[in-house]
Amino acid sequence: MMLAIMAIVCLAWVWLLFNRGMFWLVDPLKDDPAPAEWPEVVAIIPARNEAAGIAETVRSLLTQDYPGKLAVIVTDDHSDDGTAGIAYAAALDLEATDRVTIIAAPPLPPGWAGKMWAQQQGVTEAALRHPGAALFLLTDADIHHAAGELRRMVARINADHLDLASLMVRLSIASFAEKAVIPAFIFFFRLLYPFRWVGDPAKSTAGAAGGYMLIRRTMLERIGGLAAIRGALIDDCSLAIAVKRAGGRLSLDLAAETYSLRRYDRVGELWMMIARSAYTQLNYSPWLLAGTVLAMTLGFLLPPLATFLGGDAAWLAAFAWIVLSIAYLPVLRYHQLPSWAAPSLPLVALFYLGATVDSARRHWLGRGGQWKGRVQAAAPLSVTPEKK
Repeated sequence: MMLAIMAIVCLAWVWLLFNRGMFWLVDPLKDDPAPAEWPEVVAIIPARNEAAGIAETVRSLLTQDYPGKLAVIVTDDHSDDGTAGIAYAAALDLEATDRVTIIAAPPLPPGWAGKMWAQQQGVTEAALRHPGAALFLLTDADIHHAAGELRRMVARINADHLDLASLMVRLSIASFAEKAVIPAFIFFFRLLYPFRWVGDPAKSTAGAAGGYMLIRRTMLERIGGLAAIRGALIDDCSLAIAVKRAGGRLSLDLAAETYSLRRYDRVGELWMMIARSAYTQLNYSPWLLAGTVLAMTLGFLLPPLATFLGGDAAWLAAFAWIVLSIAYLPVLRYHQLPSWAAPSLPLVALFYLGATVDSARRHWLGRGGQWKGRVQAAAPLSVTPEKK
């Protein structure tokens, strides 16, 4: 029985390596030709208690080497740590207050996730203040934007005729906990959403990363604005789904230089990062949860266990372990971590599996999707399809 199971696991890993959009390979960002005319861009930042990072985020946007017009709108989502004042001070230091607008979010109405509501206020303000803007950059309040990133992304969205171009920004890997867990987060995300499939109009796969989403204003209006995904906890992928359903073209890449300012110094913080939305990713389905537990147990946990137990299946188990380790190598190299860490992926997978089960437990207890003092995962994810 073990021999048969491990044979299936080996075949599954070989199939994944070559038939799931080469998800494990890290493609370098390409440089596209500059457009004939650089469109106006408005960066929209929802911010709730982001005093630690908002100044750096605003500064890095205002100092972009973008040749076209660029404005920034910050929606202060009921912060009590001086977020709005810090954002304004950052603009004042650069003598760029004319390019920054700070607004206060109205009270959160029923049916809206907090971030979506704050972001929608920014979109509405952008449409009023900057009627000529062709692109909206939906970003977070804890991102350092590399000086040339916007120029590169606008060139790409123009050259490839994209409607939504997203970057998964570099996450911090300063602490031991981050080094151990973050690369696997990127690995599993790419396994779920192969980047090449996201960019393929013939594939239904749609994904994005919420830290950096450059979207055409016309496309956002076509899908009904952010109201189309107003209750979404996983807002980035929900937006990508809505855009692709509307016939839009997507791209999703790993950022070269733009990075997150948020730190996770303790393992418990990373556990909560995963548990906040893992069960939402499974659409709150106990059956999908059971399937995930089975798949991760067989695909990640069983190979090293069967290798050490020995027996007739040990060589097949070792082969599966080697294959999954090889698949992990490009992500480790992207994070400039040693290759010898690749065989540790099963151990990290156990951590993710535990956090996923805990995510379901929290949802069943009515505490799903807790973030910034709000419980947001009260209902299954829903994306409003395009009305024709």
